[in-house]
Amino acid sequence: MNNLAELLRVTNRPAEAEPLIRRALAIDEASFGPGHPNVAIRLNNFAILLRTTGRLAEAEGLFRRALAIDEASFGPDHPTVATRLSNLAALLQATNRLAEAEPLMRRALVIGEASFGPDHPTVAIYLNISPHCWQPLTGWSRRNP
Repeated sequence: MNNLAELLRVTNRPAEAEPLIRRALAIDEASFGPGHPNVAIRLNNFAILLRTTGRLAEAEGLFRRALAIDEASFGPDHPTVATRLSNLAALLQATNRLAEAEPLMRRALVIGEASFGPDHPTVAIYLNISPHCWQPLTGWSRRNP
């Protein structure tokens, strides 16, 4: 069900995707409990759908909940946490909350480099989330963390 919802989202059919992702989330919450990592995956996917449809405030709450679940489940330095951080940071950037986005982006980058090495493609994703966000705030660059 989640996979079908994702397919519908990427084919620009969010109205069809939303009831499926809501149902998948409800099933996982009932089956695993509200703090399970599978629930965090559904929350993250639902937040991406909401972000796509411009419902940024709703998406932010879901991104934050997914992040909290994964930090509790995997610890603060897990690569999955870095993904959640970068997703939340991208949303904050989209709402022009750059000062809030920056520490999340930095943290995702640090986790990614520690987990995969500085030249891994995943690290490149974190570096490219919002390259214009890094420099204006602090003059930070990859060579000068």
